[in-house]
Amino acid sequence: MEPPVEKMLRHPRRRVFVAAGVLTVAGCAAGASLAPSAARPQASLASPGLPPVDRRIELALREHPELEVRIDELVASPMMGDPEFRAAVDGWVRYWSQGAAEAVPDFLGRMESYASLVDSSLLAADLPPSLRYLPFIESGYNPRAASRASAVGMWQFMSATAGGLGMQVSPLIDERRDPEKSTAGAVKFLADLREEFGSWFLALAAYNGGPNRVRRVMNRYAPDTPGSDSLFWALRRHFPAETREFVPKLFGAIVVASNPNDHGHERNEHPPFRFDAVTVPDATSLDVIARAASVELEDIEHLNPQFVRGMTPPGRVSTVRVPEGTGAAFTAAYALVPANERVSFVEHRVANGETLSHIALRYGVRVADIQAANPRVRPRALRVGTLLTVPVAPSARTAVRGS
Repeated sequence: MEPPVEKMLRHPRRRVFVAAGVLTVAGCAAGASLAPSAARPQASLASPGLPPVDRRIELALREHPELEVRIDELVASPMMGDPEFRAAVDGWVRYWSQGAAEAVPDFLGRMESYASLVDSSLLAADLPPSLRYLPFIESGYNPRAASRASAVGMWQFMSATAGGLGMQVSPLIDERRDPEKSTAGAVKFLADLREEFGSWFLALAAYNGGPNRVRRVMNRYAPDTPGSDSLFWALRRHFPAETREFVPKLFGAIVVASNPNDHGHERNEHPPFRFDAVTVPDATSLDVIARAASVELEDIEHLNPQFVRGMTPPGRVSTVRVPEGTGAAFTAAYALVPANERVSFVEHRVANGETLSHIALRYGVRVADIQAANPRVRPRALRVGTLLTVPVAPSARTAVRGS
């Protein structure tokens, strides 16, 4: 087998990160560590301080001055030498190894699906590669995840924060669920927080609990004190429990998810996030897009979780992802779909005084078509505000009647 250092030197990406004696090429698939056999990645982050960089790595870097070396500031934090912090991390290592054992394989699988997107985005912004584990603890890398506090997406953004970062949130489209848009927003947000607070620990606390909360705590308990990881740890009791534990929780995930086999986990396979980008000129149902691309509807839904109602917004051109290799065929097939066939279903909210007959007349469909698409709705007990699915394209009505 080729020595890892030599493999690293031939890697097309020329920026490397050094942390805990391990040389890591930023942007490798799944963030792989390329360490010499004598300097294996640590299975635990609980060793006091950081070991020196392996001698062979040091010599290799001297011989190849063109390499741009960066320290992963997050995992190289001086707080790694703090016994209390290490104990808190160890507690979360046990959680990810045991308490969350059933969920972790799916988390790992989804993380692998989005690894290229996230790793390359962090690399381009010169942010620590270890931030790739942030969506792991936030959402299990699930673009459709929603918290009780209404945070949504892989990176768990509130709607106001998402709007400030350029993401659209509306009844038809929620770009917090878009892996590309939300990752770009998260990278910008994290970089801004690090710039403001001068510490990754404080930046992560602000990411979790909001920057205003961190500002208030610092202004009250540590005015005029420069931001640092140790300052966050000293002030942690002034934060809510979730924020107080957020950084140790992340470090625990880094330990377990970077070496899952050592902690009893195997990765479940998930569909890769690889696609061709195409455009549609107006509102189009995702099932119509799937038929034009000759793929399953679930394939389109997986690649486009931002379309929350199963269709693209009306009155505008939308970019849609179709499975890799199907873009050209989709474009040709979609051009043959009549305009009145591009939306197969619409949603209609029942207004006061409306009956199924009124609604059927409005959309030019049969009452039987609406009843078939909404089998749980009782025509004589139709309630105001009920959301009905109305099959408007002839092909959709045929499909409903035949089901």
